[in-house]
Amino acid sequence: MKIERISVYRADLPMKEGFYSWSTQSHSAFDTTVVTIDTDDGVSGTGECCPLGPTYLPAYADGVRTGIATLAPDLIGQDPTQLDCVNDRLDDLLKGHPYVKSAIDMACWDILGKSASLPLYTLLGGRQQDKVKLYKVVTRTDPDAMAARITEYRAQGYRNFQVKVGADPLTDISRIRKVAACMEPGEVLNADANTGWKQHEALVVADAIKDLPREHGILVYFEQPCLTYEACLAVRQHTDLPFVLDECMDSLGAVLRASHDGAMDLVNLKISRMGGLTRARQVRDLCISLGLPMNVEDSWGGEIATAAIAHLAHSTPAAFQLQSSAFHEYATIDIAQGAPVVADGYMSADDAPGLGVTPIMDSLTPVAEFS
Repeated sequence: MKIERISVYRADLPMKEGFYSWSTQSHSAFDTTVVTIDTDDGVSGTGECCPLGPTYLPAYADGVRTGIATLAPDLIGQDPTQLDCVNDRLDDLLKGHPYVKSAIDMACWDILGKSASLPLYTLLGGRQQDKVKLYKVVTRTDPDAMAARITEYRAQGYRNFQVKVGADPLTDISRIRKVAACMEPGEVLNADANTGWKQHEALVVADAIKDLPREHGILVYFEQPCLTYEACLAVRQHTDLPFVLDECMDSLGAVLRASHDGAMDLVNLKISRMGGLTRARQVRDLCISLGLPMNVEDSWGGEIATAAIAHLAHSTPAAFQLQSSAFHEYATIDIAQGAPVVADGYMSADDAPGLGVTPIMDSLTPVAEFS
């Protein structure tokens, strides 16, 4: 089997609630890139990469497409089912920029699954859990408005809530405490600053919310308070709240370092940040060996990226997968059919071969084709 054609598309994913706000960022829509790979055997695969705008991390939508234009011509004629060989070739052609490679790698996995007539979760290790627990993002806005969302989201079946903070620490304390007051015992509040605080600000917030688990009987997590690993580690050493690292966990080496330093209790494993499912699976398996639980997810995306999240999470033992996100549920448009089914705060991937999704071409704008 050989790659015959690589096609690149884009789409805007507008937010159902009008905007998505976190730390210093706010967007009403996200620009996503979809890749389809056609082979000489007639089997096609699809992948997706959707960075959160150009100022969040060293990744942006036009960068995905420019990088793919650099890579694609030299992938024609390669066997897409030889995943390690494909990834080695990607690394030879482009140093770094893992997010650029993610959609290509994902599409190759889709082809492998279809060729084997197996869903991806089988190829990624087997279906370890029948359904994947989800969290619901509580976007950063007025504290009372954020608190009001909890009842609405609970009615949809959610019990895990990712509360977006990372702005003024006193306002953020109000946001967290007001949301906590609306939550029920046993529910999860994940205070996610997305790198937004300075170290001293994070320490103020951590100290101000340390009583919430005892006061409300809820589980409170503290996620990526500062930009650098070193600042996060300093905060970690001064709080007893369970600690999550996200943005600075961008490689297998970074995870090993953080594990050695005792810098976190959980890691956010994001597919595109690692360069695709091949690398993400390696990190997933390492975390299991280290006894380190994960939130299995990605930066953002539609039905295609969500399907990849679901398959990787399905194949992760439940004890090591705290929560994931069904990002297609936040958008007003669909870009693919066959998305994981979301119900009562969980999602389940389709049993169809590969990712189980089919792009809706009318929702996509062609960008480039390589053959």
